[in-house]
Amino acid sequence: MRFIFFIDHVSTWVGKTFAWAILILTFVVSYEVFMRYAMGAPTTWAYDTSYMLYGTLFMMSGAYALAHNAHVRADVVSRHFPLRVQAGLDLALYLVFFYPGIFALLFYGWDFFSVSLRQNEHSSYTPGGPPIYPYKFVIPACAALLALQGVAEVSRCILCLKNGLWPRRLGDVEEIAIPINKQDEILAARKQSGENRQ
Repeated sequence: MRFIFFIDHVSTWVGKTFAWAILILTFVVSYEVFMRYAMGAPTTWAYDTSYMLYGTLFMMSGAYALAHNAHVRADVVSRHFPLRVQAGLDLALYLVFFYPGIFALLFYGWDFFSVSLRQNEHSSYTPGGPPIYPYKFVIPACAALLALQGVAEVSRCILCLKNGLWPRRLGDVEEIAIPINKQDEILAARKQSGENRQ
């Protein structure tokens, strides 16, 4: 369990650190709007900076969202399954879909970054555009963090298969359907321990 929480804390720390990009992005967009409409002199760098900051923010928060179970899920039916069935289904989906996709993102993202670095690629959207290989490095970095968080999620599935209960998560973000899921977990725990009086 400590190992899972360690990975959760790493993902949370990275997500919260990169969340500060939203403040920089807000400043950049506000400055561009002011320069364009109040001063009549739009910047040549704000467009590149804003899409790089937004992309970085979006990608580097993926592991954070996975750690806190905040990704959009299509579990309208599966959340009513017994917890062990949910865990088995999640485990199969991680192994069949999640990890192959993440490893492809890691492999091709690294290739995408390394070609850009070798060619000293710069943005073509603005004159004298900034180098974009640091931005492209975010792709394999994001994939590596998601792969690491995936280890924690697979471990949670295995523990649930073994114990019949989902291990707890860090308490930062909860999805809307949590009360239903928690009620199901409580009922399943009571049923398993013989305390269900219904």
